[in-house]
Amino acid sequence: MTLQIAIGLLLPFAGTTLGAALVFLMKDKVNPLLQKILLGFASGVMMAASVWSLLIPSMEMSQDNGLGKLSFIPAIIGFMLGIVMLIIIDKSVPHLHLGLDEPDGPKSSLHKTTMMILAVAIHNLPEGMAVGAIFAGMLADNTAISFSAALALSIGIAIQNFPEGAIVSMPLKSEGQSKLKAFTYGTLSGLVEPIGAVATILLSRIMIPLLPYLLSFAAGAMIFVTVEETIPEASEGSHSNMATIGFSVGFAIMMILDTTLG
Repeated sequence: MTLQIAIGLLLPFAGTTLGAALVFLMKDKVNPLLQKILLGFASGVMMAASVWSLLIPSMEMSQDNGLGKLSFIPAIIGFMLGIVMLIIIDKSVPHLHLGLDEPDGPKSSLHKTTMMILAVAIHNLPEGMAVGAIFAGMLADNTAISFSAALALSIGIAIQNFPEGAIVSMPLKSEGQSKLKAFTYGTLSGLVEPIGAVATILLSRIMIPLLPYLLSFAAGAMIFVTVEETIPEASEGSHSNMATIGFSVGFAIMMILDTTLG
């Protein structure tokens, strides 16, 4: 079981790494139309995962704890706290947005690289917390969460991390970084996910009763990133309908994963 959990925690990081490796196979940058489709796809996966893999299990766990029809209360509290935390991080940490729009300030290659890595780290933190929270629920032997359900979330996030890794590494290469450096930076941007997952599991073992809050907290953080970052970037400019199609496909795939494996 320990090996299975380790694989589950590392799958999202592996997705980012494989995506970043596309820098060795593709040309200077991701086609804008393809980038819109990929961003839309990632948004759909994250939105579906937030609902089926996090919010619903949070309410089911609260029902099992005796809250009955009030089982939505921990879910709402955790959800709103996740939104607030990401607002604070978004305002406090200077970073580029996923569309790679450049903020005011130094314009050196090193500065842009650092800002880009920070942007993706902020984007990936809620995903790591989400994986950690659902595996923590499984380890607590709660009937609402099985290993298959936890694995479904991990696979879904790994799938959406694959295009995300390319979206990070390809622009770095086009900015003049070598392929190896672009790959390394793209890979490092995903390292926050297993770290966040392990930290969440350790925290939950200390406070088992807070698991419903942790699950919904991760959902709120993920939905904030989706609404604040990925959906606006995917919908901006022309061909926004392709982003919508990507969103629909990502949402459907994550829904299928969760219902078939969960």
